[in-house]
Amino acid sequence: MTPGNSGASTPEDDDPFGYLYADGQANGAQPPSGGYGYPNAVNRVHTVGQRQYGQQPPTAPQGQVPQQQGAYGRPNAHYAAPETLPGGAPTGRQSGQGGGRGPNTKGLLIGAVAVVAAVVIGIGVAMLNDDSGDKGDKAGGDTPPTATQSTEPSPSASSSAPSDGALPKSDAEALDLGGGAAKASGIKGARAAGGVYVTNFNNVGASATWTVKDIPEEGKYTVFIGYGVPGRDGTATLTVNGNTSTIKLKNWSRAADGDYEKGWTETYNWIQLNKGENTIKISCEQGNQCDANLDQLLLAKGWVDKH
Repeated sequence: MTPGNSGASTPEDDDPFGYLYADGQANGAQPPSGGYGYPNAVNRVHTVGQRQYGQQPPTAPQGQVPQQQGAYGRPNAHYAAPETLPGGAPTGRQSGQGGGRGPNTKGLLIGAVAVVAAVVIGIGVAMLNDDSGDKGDKAGGDTPPTATQSTEPSPSASSSAPSDGALPKSDAEALDLGGGAAKASGIKGARAAGGVYVTNFNNVGASATWTVKDIPEEGKYTVFIGYGVPGRDGTATLTVNGNTSTIKLKNWSRAADGDYEKGWTETYNWIQLNKGENTIKISCEQGNQCDANLDQLLLAKGWVDKH
């Protein structure tokens, strides 16, 4: 192959330095001006964004480099971003007048708050329902009163007798007395039959015992105790089948000091009884203040505060 144009039709066969040789110059080789050194040489170099499909790139006079469209920092007429073309990808932000609205964050926040409020309300309702469970027929606690925990009723002067079918009751006449306790009837107002009551009880060791028979079933019961105090509060000890607690003999009737006749009233204690026979004992023990008269005992089913 000789320098110059040998009829090559591809850039690989062109000699870019043909213009340096005599026979290359004879064949019309020129110094490069954007292509190879021969006329009509293939030039496949294009400015980025200049060439578009279906169109011929602009040509420049021979010996001059085609001027690029646009300048640095300015849009090029032959280039457009994909999002500006028909069907192009949407941009992440929309601006300008009449643009689309962003997500409704205020609506989402309101919805979230509503969901949280509904959950909190549901939990509160569940807790209330759980707390309203079966409380039984007792009052004042889940265990019977202990020696430091006894019940106190409202003042009562009721003298009504139990109706038919009620649990047993006992007047002072039927109690088994001990420790110097005695029976008397000189003070008016006792509710026991014949106005009989237990006196001389204000001595350590004094006692009145009730042996109860025919209890229908084991369980919780309330023993009501009728008594009279001389205008002062007192205490005694209750023993049920060996279990002890304190009886508070308060001056519920507001009797004046020394007024036994006005001082008749009633109190109660919660107890546990066995089926069949049980022993209920009221006694004056060390530390008690037993200046009181006893007149009547009766039982009620369950832990209640009235009979």
